[in-house]
Amino acid sequence: MKLYGSMGSRFGFLNWWPGDTKDEIFIGAILTQQTTWTNVEKAISNLKKSKALSVRALSRMETSIIEKLVRPSGYYRQKAKRLKLLSSTIMSEYGSLEGLFGLGQEALRKTLLGMKGIGPETADSIMLYAAGKPTFVIDAYTKRIMYRVFGTPANIDYDSLKEVFESALPKNPALYKDFHAQFVELGKSHCKTKPLCNHCPAFGLCKYAGQVPTGH
Repeated sequence: MKLYGSMGSRFGFLNWWPGDTKDEIFIGAILTQQTTWTNVEKAISNLKKSKALSVRALSRMETSIIEKLVRPSGYYRQKAKRLKLLSSTIMSEYGSLEGLFGLGQEALRKTLLGMKGIGPETADSIMLYAAGKPTFVIDAYTKRIMYRVFGTPANIDYDSLKEVFESALPKNPALYKDFHAQFVELGKSHCKTKPLCNHCPAFGLCKYAGQVPTGH
């Protein structure tokens, strides 16, 4: 929480993940795989203009049309097939995205992980930001920052690092969302592959920074 407070004091409250509806957040979580958010925004805009920014609409749409709409996101053929399959599965088995999200937290995570193309990070992003479930999202920034600041193993597995947060923090989706957003902001601004430790809000807590000469 000291780390969270230090980041929050510097960056303020960060309203992430962008999206007006649960469907938009769900679709965005699939599109953001292996690309930047700037590219995802272009694809989201295309889907919105075509009134295709929902699981229901995608389930009824030809894959070839989805390909054209999501092309800016990269790997567009793979992502179009994935969106079509996921949307069709959700509609046939649960009737709607809300129906899927009506599952209990453990059942929902297990179901999402059983869907083709959804790994732990995507599943937890969907659960936290779209379904509002208290599950912590682990990404590359989180692993890097925790390794440098607290010395957690560099090769720690996803679920073990997730447990570090969920055992130490209250089960609060709003806290989890902002904590994750703070990590992303810190990773982009300071804790890069080649870190910029000087003036980093985590400097006073960071084991790695304590070993780096000033000025770096």
